[in-house]
Amino acid sequence: MRGLPRTLRGRLTLGLVAILALVCLGIGLATTTVLKHYLVDDLDQQLGEAGGRYAASLEHNALGSDTNRGDTRAQTPGTLGVRLVGGSITVAAIVDGDADDATGSIEDRVTMSAQDAKALAALPTDGSAHTLSLSLIGEYRVRAQNGMDGDVLVTGLPLTRIDQTVRQLAGAEMAMFAAALVLAAVAAVVWVRLTLRPLDRVARTAERVSGLSLASGEVELSVRVPDDDPATEVGRVGASLNRMLGHVGDALAKRHAVEARLREFAADASHELRTPVAAIRGHAELAQRHPGEIPEPVRRSLGRIEAEAQRMGVLVDDLLLLARLDAGRPLAREQVDLTRLALDAVEDARAAAPGHRWRLELPAEPTAVVGDQHRLAQAIANLLANARTHTPEGTEVTLRLDGGESPEAREVRLSIADTGPGLSPEVAARAFDRFVRGDRARSRASGSTGLGLAITRAIAEAHGGRVELETRPGRTVFTVVLPVNGGAENEA
Repeated sequence: MRGLPRTLRGRLTLGLVAILALVCLGIGLATTTVLKHYLVDDLDQQLGEAGGRYAASLEHNALGSDTNRGDTRAQTPGTLGVRLVGGSITVAAIVDGDADDATGSIEDRVTMSAQDAKALAALPTDGSAHTLSLSLIGEYRVRAQNGMDGDVLVTGLPLTRIDQTVRQLAGAEMAMFAAALVLAAVAAVVWVRLTLRPLDRVARTAERVSGLSLASGEVELSVRVPDDDPATEVGRVGASLNRMLGHVGDALAKRHAVEARLREFAADASHELRTPVAAIRGHAELAQRHPGEIPEPVRRSLGRIEAEAQRMGVLVDDLLLLARLDAGRPLAREQVDLTRLALDAVEDARAAAPGHRWRLELPAEPTAVVGDQHRLAQAIANLLANARTHTPEGTEVTLRLDGGESPEAREVRLSIADTGPGLSPEVAARAFDRFVRGDRARSRASGSTGLGLAITRAIAEAHGGRVELETRPGRTVFTVVLPVNGGAENEA
């Protein structure tokens, strides 16, 4: 819900203060209700003790008493006296001022509205007290009893003082409860903060672990939660997280060991395969140079043997390069002119695929980075070969180089865009994985190993850079982003 705090600390503090506020509200309602009930009972007792003397004195006065007022002696100021005959009010008065036992008090005759007269006439004459809201004089607690001449005498006491007392109590309680809520809120903030400190440590540990790079390489998971007391809820969470981190650390260590063995195997196997592959190629070439007549089927077989041996040699070299990059072999660090590499790569591509339209967009000044010239040339050649292989003849392929024009530039962007059919979302998501081919039939026919883009990404990352891909029907762009200084460390 909007407006509510989102943190656990804020919700707990708000909950505690809200509960205390409800308790204070309940206490306030209970105390004011009990007090009002007590005061009304006391008022009813006063009505009972006063009896109908004042109302009776009004009756006598109405019958021709020699006084011009009722008997107000010992009457509480504000006492109401009413005489009704046949449901109509004949006289109504209120004691005004302090009553005196000897002379009585001043009284004021009052006029009642028709609605008030109807409410007074409807009172039962059983002597019980009732509350009436009279339009001209306010709320009263009244008793009705039968008079001597078939009339009805009503005596009442005002509820004004009771309401005033209850309001004063409610105001005092509101002030005290408000102060108590402020102090409780401050105490709750401090207490909740102290109570949740172990949970904060758990959260900080999880954040530190989430910041670690767990995708590859050797990972040291030495981070642990200090709070692992099984007697507390947070301790159980911390102990569980520590066990999980231990399992993850063991799994990462095993994975790293397997990856290291696989890299070592790939490097050793590639290195060992170089010699027999070279021997196969050599014997195939030697057999084709035989001075005697060689049957045509045999010659075709020898040609296929030589071609496959050559493709196998390329695959072995690519696997060996990837194994070396994965193992973190350091690359050369020298000033490399990317402009010259781009010119040479496009010239080679134009010679290999004259049916494509090759374009160059280079800055006016040469662009240089720090890195391994041979590997960077290989990365550019792989991207151009990928564009050549997976697009039909007539496709326009543009190599663009920018980002290194100013001395303040920190990175260089080399992009290769083509107007081919583009990559499907499934192929684009795995374009830089190893042994992924966009068109399996054409790739095998052209000798592609499915390692070119993987090698390009590995070379870029070894230079502290990255490779980006943007594709849609009619346009595909591979961009190599390289730091000008070659990155902090030129290691894979």
